[in-house]
This record gives sequence, C-alpha cells and structure tokens, in this order.
Amino acid sequence: MIINIMAGGPEELLPNLNKYNGKNVFWVGVDRGVHNLLKANIKPMIAFGDFDSVTEEEFTEIESKVNEMKLYKPEKDETDLELALNWAVEQEPDSIRIFGATGGRIDHLFANVQLLVNPIIEGKSIPIILIDCQNIVFVKGSGSYKIEKMSDKKYISFIPVTFNIKDLTLQGFKYPLKNRHISIGSTLCISNELISDYGTFSFSEGILLVIRSDD
Repeated sequence: MIINIMAGGPEELLPNLNKYNGKNVFWVGVDRGVHNLLKANIKPMIAFGDFDSVTEEEFTEIESKVNEMKLYKPEKDETDLELALNWAVEQEPDSIRIFGATGGRIDHLFANVQLLVNPIIEGKSIPIILIDCQNIVFVKGSGSYKIEKMSDKKYISFIPVTFNIKDLTLQGFKYPLKNRHISIGSTLCISNELISDYGTFSFSEGILLVIRSDD
C-alpha cells in the first residue's frame, strides 16, 4: 500500500498526479489540498485540516464528497500536514508520498522538509518522499544506498541535516567522494550528477537530505 498526501501548496508546482495513481494507492487530503485533489478528479479517503484556506463554498463541496474528515481548530500545536503524516505512518504503508508541500511561505517549506526527519529519528523504516514538478526530496539515516539515474532529475544534492556526516562516500558520480566528513552548512555536495545508470552513497553517522532536481 502507498499513501499519497496532498498538502495545500500552489497548484502550479504539482506534478502530473496521474503518474502517481494506481492500484493500492490511497490519497489523503490536507486543508486546501483536498480541494485540489477534487479538481483533479481524485477523491481522498480521508481529509485533515482546519480548512482556513478554502472558501465556504469549497468547504461545502469537500464535506459533500469526502467520507471521513478530521477537523481541527486553527490554534493547535501541529500543522495540518504533520497530523496527516502521523496518521499515515500509523497505517504502516510501504511508502508515503507528499505533494503540495513546496512553494509559498518559506517557514512552511522548512517545516515540511523537517517532517521527513522525524520518522528517521524514531527508527521508522517507511520511505517518505516529498515531490513537486521539479524536485524529489527524501531523507536517509546512516547506511549504504543505491540511487538510479532519472532522465528528468539529473541533479542530485546531499545536504547534512545533522551537525556532522561521517565517512560520506559517493560512487558512480561525476564528483565522487571517499570517506569525507561533511558538516552542516557545507555546500560541497550540491548539484552532483550520476555518470552511469546508477550510483551509490554511504555514510556511517548522521542524517542526509537528498534532493533530486532538474532545471
């Protein structure tokens, strides 16, 4: 089972959602993201939010078309997306994909990226990926990983989330590394590229943010 979560980010930054639909895919709407899903003829199985970013008319439509809704007051400790993601993790899916979480307010963007870190810290193994029309973002804890070339996302950046990344090794990349120590704030690993069909990256300590992008 794959859970797709649609947050309320700008529509123009969304990828083609049909590419991510299919069997055993369940959609979750968050705040205005529910409205955007319905516009795309996708009915979410559940909706989360305070719905302060939709009109009364839009909210009436949402209520009439979505069977299960989790309503919250605007004054709360978690964002709507965090509430939806926590629920999704509890369902123990094979993976979680998040859409509509980029663009607009920068504080929301940083908060949404940070949400990818929490499951790593808690020892959860569910892959969580943030996707928009130009980027794919995910987080990895220490280990060794294979990464395949994508024709539409040729740039790969590795950004430290923790203060230190130890023994970072990149193989199969245009700019390889071997057992390098990378500190938070470093731009050493921005805009790398694969030189073959796949490469590997590994590190012994820390948490890395991996961003795959295209111009």
